Amino acid sequence: MDFRQEFIEFALAQNVLRFGEFKTKAGRLSPYFFNAGLFNDGNALDRLSQFYAKAIVASGIAPDMLFGPAYKGIPLVAVSALALARDGHNLPFAFNRKEVKDHGEGGNIIGAPLSDRVLIVDDVISAGTSVRESVEIIRAAGATPCGVVIALDRMERGTGELSAVQEVERDYGIPVVAVATLDDLMAYLEQRSDFEDYRQAVARYREEYGVAYRR
Repeated sequence: MDFRQEFIEFALAQNVLRFGEFKTKAGRLSPYFFNAGLFNDGNALDRLSQFYAKAIVASGIAPDMLFGPAYKGIPLVAVSALALARDGHNLPFAFNRKEVKDHGEGGNIIGAPLSDRVLIVDDVISAGTSVRESVEIIRAAGATPCGVVIALDRMERGTGELSAVQEVERDYGIPVVAVATLDDLMAYLEQRSDFEDYRQAVARYREEYGVAYRR
């Protein structure tokens, strides 16, 4: 089993990935729900960081440093840097605070100075707001955003014909790497005869709202 399938299994075991009927922000009734905020204990976060590290290395992006957008990206960027270092890839990292500090060192960036090729580490991309803000912060510092890594890509249309991930890739000219995608979820469900009802429901949802990727 490759790491993407392992990640799907792990997310299910942590109840981060659930099946049922859930209303999305777009008002769609989705047969599955993914909440990365439920990776909320030490063991889960440690295992999650290993999946992020594997996805980053497998992507071939080779960043010079990592950046985590506040707030969900803060723990993710820290543990991803730790997991990469354990694997022999020691990279500096930074994150931002929402409020600009007007005392002490000031500013709104904590950690290493933003420089060279910076990879953005986040949980998911929905409207792409945190990516846009991150790109602006990185470029304002004179550095270059080189990509985004997220936990799950739902591969469904946003406001137009493209997915939220495709819109980010188009708007900023940077790749988006996911630990797992909807394709990986479908591949997992196809191996589980006990999940046949869920597989059919996800397949119908993908048929209606999904976007096919050309890589």
